[in-house]
Formats: sequence, C-alpha cells, structure tokens
Amino acid sequence: MMKILVIEDDADIASNIGQYFEERGHQLDFAYSGSHGLELALGERFDLVILDLMLPGKDGITLCREFRQRTSYDTPVLMLTARDTLDDKIGGFDAGADDYLVKPFSLRELDARVHALTRRSRAPRPAQVISIGDLELNRATMQVTRAGQPVRLKPRAFRILEYLMDNADRVIPRQELIDHIWRDDPPDGDPLRVHIHNLRASIDKPFSRDLIHTVHGVGYRIGTRAP
Repeated sequence: MMKILVIEDDADIASNIGQYFEERGHQLDFAYSGSHGLELALGERFDLVILDLMLPGKDGITLCREFRQRTSYDTPVLMLTARDTLDDKIGGFDAGADDYLVKPFSLRELDARVHALTRRSRAPRPAQVISIGDLELNRATMQVTRAGQPVRLKPRAFRILEYLMDNADRVIPRQELIDHIWRDDPPDGDPLRVHIHNLRASIDKPFSRDLIHTVHGVGYRIGTRAP
C-alpha cells in the first residue's frame, strides 16, 4: 500500500485519481490549493506526491521548490500540467519534480509512472552529504561549501556538480551529462559548456587547486587528482 498526496484543484481529476488508486488498496489525501498542499506535504511523510502545476494560492513549481528546500524528505513528486512546453518541464525539474505528465492522460499511464517512481525511491539512497577534498555538497539543503566557504549555485549547476561528485574521478562523457541533466529535452546550442565555465568560476577560481577537469574530446571529471 502506498500513501499518496494529490494536490489538484480540478475536483473531477482529483476524484478520478482517488477512485483509481483507492480501488487498488492505496491511501490518498487531497489538497485543492497550493498553500494547503504544501502544509500537508510538510506535515506528513508520503510515498508520492501528485502535484498540479497550476494551483490557486501557490503554483506547483513554487510549492515543489519550497517543499524541497524545507524538508529532507526524498518523496517523489509527479507533476501534472496542461501545458506541454519545454520551459514548463525545465521549470518543474529545476524545482525538484521527478517526473512530468501532460493532461489529458490515461490513469493506466499515471499508474505506471507512479510505480516506477516509487520503485526508484525505495532503492538505497546515496549519502546526503558528499565531499571531494575540501568541497562539500549537501543534497538535503542544496548547500555547497569549499574550504568552509559557501558557494552559491543555481539549481541546474547544482545538479551538474552533484552528478560529477557522485561519479568522482570517472570521466563523464558530455552526452551522458547532457542526458542526465536535460533528460528527454536536449537543449539547443551548448549550455553545458556555459554551466561548466560558471561552475569553475565558483568552485575552482577562488582556490589554489582545480577540482573540475576537462578531458578533451570526451567530457569532464571532478577529483583531487590532476589529469
């Protein structure tokens, strides 16, 4: 049995979701506004949050971002939206959503995505705090420090650094990094190069030793060992 929070202001959609999952033995709570949804999400541990993008009081992206910032819960968030645009998807992922489903959708597809997300969430979780040399990243608080000094990063730069640190000392091919960060929506141009440049300016430039290394023609590596 799963405990699912549905934050959706369309009563018909919420009712259909509720009936479908309750018939399959799951327990559901409902919120019809962003402010109430955030209150429930912070107040109780759920196995999954189904979150509408457009909500009265507080939109889904703002809600998701505040939820990730104010709790260490690793609860998967599945975002629903009627707007199938790249900017909407990027905004949702940057705010901390784990998956995205465009309305109208079939309940069978929703069910499949819900089970995929919860299977991944039950897998062993990596350490909340990871470090390489004097560089430290805290997943729960999204804070980064080097030599004890705070480093301010935007969400996408944080995710790039997190992936590099999770794969410390391994050369990450550029395409692998792009696929991980942008998923099914590869960007135009070469924003990865820009993000790496900005990361170096924040992580390496103020310090005497570089941690982020370019492996020309292949990709990037982070580590205390020089190329």
